[in-house]
Amino acid sequence: MTSDGPWTYPAQTRPHPPHNATATATCPHTFRWCPSLPIPSPYWAFAKHVTPSIPVCSVNNLDHRALNRPLLSLARSPSLTMYILSATFSSTTFLTPRVSSSSSSSLSSARLRLVPLRSSSRRSSSACPCSFYSASKVRAMAEMVKDKEEEESLSAVESAQRRETRHSRTFLNVTSEAELLSAIRLETEAGRLPAIVASGMEELYWNYKNAILQSGSPKADEIVLSNMTAALDRIFLDIEDPFVFSPYHKALREPFDYYMFGQNYIRPLVDFRNSYVGNISIFYDMEEKVRQGHNIILISNHQTEADPAVIALLLETTNPHLAEKMTYIAGDRVVTDPLCKPFSIGRNLICVYSKKHMNDVPELAEMKRKANTRSLKEMAMLLRGGSQIIWIAPSGGRDRPDPVTDEWFPAPFDASALDNLRRLAEHSAAPGHIYPLALLCHDIMPPPRQVEKEIGEKRMIAFHGTGLSVAPEIPFSDITASCKSPEEAKEAYTQAVYNVVTEQYNVLKSAIHGKQGLKASTPNVSLSQTWI
Repeated sequence: MTSDGPWTYPAQTRPHPPHNATATATCPHTFRWCPSLPIPSPYWAFAKHVTPSIPVCSVNNLDHRALNRPLLSLARSPSLTMYILSATFSSTTFLTPRVSSSSSSSLSSARLRLVPLRSSSRRSSSACPCSFYSASKVRAMAEMVKDKEEEESLSAVESAQRRETRHSRTFLNVTSEAELLSAIRLETEAGRLPAIVASGMEELYWNYKNAILQSGSPKADEIVLSNMTAALDRIFLDIEDPFVFSPYHKALREPFDYYMFGQNYIRPLVDFRNSYVGNISIFYDMEEKVRQGHNIILISNHQTEADPAVIALLLETTNPHLAEKMTYIAGDRVVTDPLCKPFSIGRNLICVYSKKHMNDVPELAEMKRKANTRSLKEMAMLLRGGSQIIWIAPSGGRDRPDPVTDEWFPAPFDASALDNLRRLAEHSAAPGHIYPLALLCHDIMPPPRQVEKEIGEKRMIAFHGTGLSVAPEIPFSDITASCKSPEEAKEAYTQAVYNVVTEQYNVLKSAIHGKQGLKASTPNVSLSQTWI
């Protein structure tokens, strides 16, 4: 056993090498230990053994000449800022710790090894991670996306099974509210649950319970106990054995189905009687395009941590395949906050550092940009393979209410961010389509009123109606034909997309907050309730 602060855990389960460790590898390129984002006090006490350092491979010596130069220019672009699903913690790693497969009967030989971003656990640990970017691999990117999925999935399932085997069943054994709250206190007193996380778990329980009681469901108490037992169990598992996201993360569906876990948790918070979908026929068109191998990019506003679940729930009866296949561009906070990570594990994600927090620690800004470059390459590979549907929020964060009027509206879009993704889609082999998407769901899980650098936001929860609407795709050439410069074209296109998102948002707002229901429909936005 290895002791690290007040917690004791098996040495082989330590997720990362200790500080000041010396990196060794057979790769001819340069390896270095790079500190991950520092976690502000008081959270460092329990997080220090989660992400003290990460191995990264220097790509200074790579031969980039074989890469598609337009894509490479995007990757090097200093304006690449990506988009986020906001949450709390400010430390993350995007390289995956793998358990050696040399011994299937014992974990005593488990160790970290540096692997290519999309490598299979079947490869030798001495293989050069940089070979992933060789010219021959670049020419086969589309095939790699598809051919490696089965192997990668198998590796993820095996890793998840190991986590489940080592995991305690403290919260799964509770049968009442009193036992659940007592379990939080007992684990805290035993030193296995950090006090700050325990406090967040209790707050989450009471806020969730109050929200479910608002729904008037006769089974409210049963729903609360069932869903919160599952949630606290998953949160505690991640404290015991932290999950580390790769740049491209595929939703983990077994041995524990994290996707359905998230759906079942958010479902009772949605007032379906007062929820609406706009232009459902376009979602059918998008699904058909995806089946034909086309790529779909949804340019959306972003309101809550629950956005992916809300989208999937509102499309559940009509387009479940579309909802489950969707990939979200996720900021580093949702893949590091222990209260949010279990829900993120159930989604397909491209993991990036948030623009709004890029310079929180100036000396780490360059490292974050390089990490975003790696994630961008992952997305380029996905798009080259075709049949992708990617959700992005070019605002760089969640919408906030106007400080004077208290009115909610979509946050402005970043023109450079949107243009980078548009160009990326254009340079992929598969046809690409860009659609404006509007979301209204801030009531069920509103973010803090202001963007916060510090972590530990208070999670308010409520039972409320939600809305989702998509508009016809907007071809770039239709908007920019008369523009005199690339910069003017970029701004004009971004504003056009933003205007359409805002138009749809206002219709949803009239239907839900204005109590107009289906009568709020307009010639451009036809509302429906497909679940009724």
